[in-house]
Amino acid sequence: MERRTKIVATVGPASDDPQVLREMIAAGMDMARISLSHGTLEEALARVDRVRDAATAQRRIVGVLADLPGPKIRAAEFPDGGVHLAEGSVVALVPAAAEDRSDGGRIAVDLPTLLVDLERGDVVGLGDGVIQLLVQGVSIDRATVEVVSGGWAQGRPGVTLPPGRATMSSPTAEDFVLLDALAGKVDAVAVSFVRTAAEIESARAAAGAGGPMLIAKIETQEAVDAVEAIIGVADGVMVARGDLGIRCAMEDVPHYQKHIIRTGVAYGRPVITATQMLESMVRAPTPTRAEVSDIANAVFDGSSALMLSGETAIGQNPVNAIRTMARIAQRAERDFDYQGWGRNLGRQLSAAADPVAANDRITAAVSAACWRAAMDADVDAIVACTNSGATARAISRFRPAVPVLAVTPSEATARRLSVAWGVTSLLADRHATTDNIVRFSVNAAVEAGIVNPGGLVAVLVGSPADPATDTLRLVRV
Repeated sequence: MERRTKIVATVGPASDDPQVLREMIAAGMDMARISLSHGTLEEALARVDRVRDAATAQRRIVGVLADLPGPKIRAAEFPDGGVHLAEGSVVALVPAAAEDRSDGGRIAVDLPTLLVDLERGDVVGLGDGVIQLLVQGVSIDRATVEVVSGGWAQGRPGVTLPPGRATMSSPTAEDFVLLDALAGKVDAVAVSFVRTAAEIESARAAAGAGGPMLIAKIETQEAVDAVEAIIGVADGVMVARGDLGIRCAMEDVPHYQKHIIRTGVAYGRPVITATQMLESMVRAPTPTRAEVSDIANAVFDGSSALMLSGETAIGQNPVNAIRTMARIAQRAERDFDYQGWGRNLGRQLSAAADPVAANDRITAAVSAACWRAAMDADVDAIVACTNSGATARAISRFRPAVPVLAVTPSEATARRLSVAWGVTSLLADRHATTDNIVRFSVNAAVEAGIVNPGGLVAVLVGSPADPATDTLRLVRV
């Protein structure tokens, strides 16, 4: 069986080369992530173009996710290759000036009020919190800090102040400018440091009708507390474990991860599990055994997709990192409890406050019937005929053991489904009747080699004039 859990890989300096991008797609990259926290908008848009060209060259459908900076405080750029901050060393923190840079003795921070917000005895986190800085004193032009937990600082790492300092809302004014510039160019946008459903709704209003999917990044305690409301208005969710582990007790993160994944899947939203999944492979050719277990457990938790960050953006071998993740995920899927997940989904749905909007309940009910029929009739595949992708996502949440083929006339929909668990998208012509939609979709499944003549498939379809999926057919090919 082909891998069902999707892979999101971050494109950066280590993966800008067109040949490397083509090899990343061949190795298993389903969606490319482009961080807007690093580099210019022009550089980001050039990366989008290179991903599109590489996907065309590989004849693969690959989505593009743009990750908004959000209200995250960052350090100014460190030198190429990074700087090692040794435990016990003393460093200065200063508000960053224009074109400022950081080094091993002085870290410039993009926060004008930095010296007002810090006090003696504060602990400041750098990056994903691995580097810890203890504030020894604050003067008129700098905060003097001791490195109490060292590590490599590279790029523009995030800077985490103690709770309650320098609180800002999301999306930021810069995020809104970027949303406008990205219109029609990417398939999904990740909204950083979401705290409420209203913040996703404000991003939706700015993106406009027909805009990209909005992925809510859950990385604050406020977001965890409001996760059902946030997921209810978002198109997808990301378990952003790096910042989540800084802003919450780190021992809570595994439990939050499971809760966010279960809730997101119950709502029919793709869930991306992210951060430090193969962190050691930024520099090493093989992962730690703990990382292997982490990836396998994220698959067992029901993640729709797994994300690589620095491993492919600045790592020594982006292709090897993707290939390694694909191999681990595929092995874990052999032991995934497909039937148990589908049975338990009903209880997850009933536990959610309002898991399915009223106008989608027909689709939800028919997709549930499809999951049961697929098991009872022992079908070879499920074919979801879809315009928006909702039908494919509805059946995907049941994690069926058989292949799911999304047949759609929309290339944009096909790319957005690149992060949906177990879904293989196929482009097809638009047809005017339900009978023709079914017939040509089944033919497409045969031509794609997913089913063979004589096989049995379950087909989910609706009327061309009705957005709801109201029909389930079992078709002998």
